[in-house]
Parts: sequence; structure tokens; C-alpha cells
Amino acid sequence: MAHVAAMRERLTARVLLFDPADRLLLMKGRLPSDPAGPGAWFTIGGGAEPGESVREAAAREVVEETGFAGVELGPVIWRRTATYRMAEGEPVLFLEHYFVARCAGGEPCRDAWQAHEHELVDDIRWWALPELIATPEPVYPRDIRRLAPDAAAGRWPTEPLIIR
Repeated sequence: MAHVAAMRERLTARVLLFDPADRLLLMKGRLPSDPAGPGAWFTIGGGAEPGESVREAAAREVVEETGFAGVELGPVIWRRTATYRMAEGEPVLFLEHYFVARCAGGEPCRDAWQAHEHELVDDIRWWALPELIATPEPVYPRDIRRLAPDAAAGRWPTEPLIIR
């Protein structure tokens, strides 16, 4: 009987970053496993480094991906698991933790982006919630349109919701 190796897991911090007008910052990009494929909008964030907590990863990712300092990082309000293929084709189980956060807003800075982010991310911008809810463009996670208004209003679950 052949031994099947367990899929590698990646602890991941995602951030619902709101400005004072309750606009949500999203990035539009493509998957490393399909760089020529269609893009989709998604929250800022990324994988935790070895020895880094998911909260530390969230704080680091906000600074790296936006340049914003002084961000008020709140609790994890959503959780999600998803399997993605890495650039080399390896399937990895992402353990996503969605933090809610606030900042003063402004124009995001891309200076600290890694090379693959410059290659795969086509846009980063603030979305008004009615605009986000109405867009025909793909946005991930899929539940974001339904749940983002409660997140912006501070109506957070006592335990993180499991979302799709």
C-alpha cells in the first residue's frame, strides 16, 4: 500500500482593512500557479513566517503591502481553508484568518512588495461597500460581499465565522 503524504499547510493572515469612510482595501491579482489566468479581487495579507504568529503576520503584511503605519488591528472575525497550487505546482492547504483593521486611508505604497507581487498583482484600491456588493468582478472570499458591511460596522461574531 502506497504512503500518501499529508498536504502542507500554510498559516495565513488576511486583513479586512477599512478607512474612515468604511471603504475596504482590495488587491486584484492572479494565482502564482496560473500567472496568465484571469485576475480576481482579494484582501491584503499573506503567509506567516516561521515562528511568527498569525497576528504578527497580519501586522507585517499590512505594512509591506500598503505602507500604512499606525493600523488598528482588531480580532479574527472569519476563518477559511482553501487549497491553492504554488508556482511550482505543489498543492498547499491555506489556513486563512481574517482580521478586521482600521487605518487613516490614503494611497497605498508598493515599495515593499516582493518581485512576485509586482508580477501578479495588477491593482490595489479602496472599494466603497455598495460598489463592492454590486461589482460583477470576482471577489474572494466569496462571502465577503455579504459579510463586509457587518465587519465595517463593528458587528463582529464572538467566535470567528467559517466562511467560503
